Parts: sequence; structure tokens; C-alpha cells
Amino acid sequence: QVQLVESGGGLVEAGGSLRVSCAASGRTFSSHAMGWFRQAPGKEREFVAAISWSGGVTYYTNSVKGRFTISRDNAKNTVYLQMNMLKPEDTADYYCAAGTGLGKVRAEYDYWGQGTQVTVSS
Repeated sequence: QVQLVESGGGLVEAGGSLRVSCAASGRTFSSHAMGWFRQAPGKEREFVAAISWSGGVTYYTNSVKGRFTISRDNAKNTVYLQMNMLKPEDTADYYCAAGTGLGKVRAEYDYWGQGTQVTVSS
């Protein structure tokens, strides 16, 4: 079992930066791939980024490449999403997820956090 708690969301102006974090409990965190998804009002939850258990492999959706960076600290059981050059279209609830495989679809993740809200003003 892995429990996930996101934090760090908030309101930021377009062009600004924000870092969201996801703290995990459970001894198996370091063996799980981690992903970030987001869901804007009225839209489906979509993949944002993923990182392998070791941190050596990362994936990003095209719209955030070059702006967002996913990282993890297995000693702290935490995964991060650094978001730079934020745009109003990045506004969404951001969710972290843990899975045994490194995937880009929701079904590949077994555990989910409650989400943290990110609002980017224009």
C-alpha cells in the first residue's frame, strides 16, 4: 500500500513558477514509478509526466516539455513537479500517482493522491 499526499499548489501569474510535491507513505515507494496527472474543469484527467523508480527515465506530455521537470527523492519518499513558464491553460487540479510500471495512462497507476489545485492567471 502507498498513500500519497500532494502539496504546493496555489495561484501564480502567467510566466511564473510553482513546485508541487507528493509525499508518499509506505515502504515500497522506491519500487514504484510515479506520475503526475492533471484535470481541468470539465475535462478528462490527462497525463503530465512520469518518472521511473530510479529516477533515470522520465516522460512528459508534449505541452509541458521544456517547462516542467519531474524528479524524486527516494530517501524522502517524495516526488516533485517543478513547473516553469506557466500558462493559463496549465490551470488544473494536479494529482500524483504510483504504479509498478512506467506509463502514461491512468489505468497503469494503482495509487492516487487527492490532488492539489494550481491556478495560473493571465
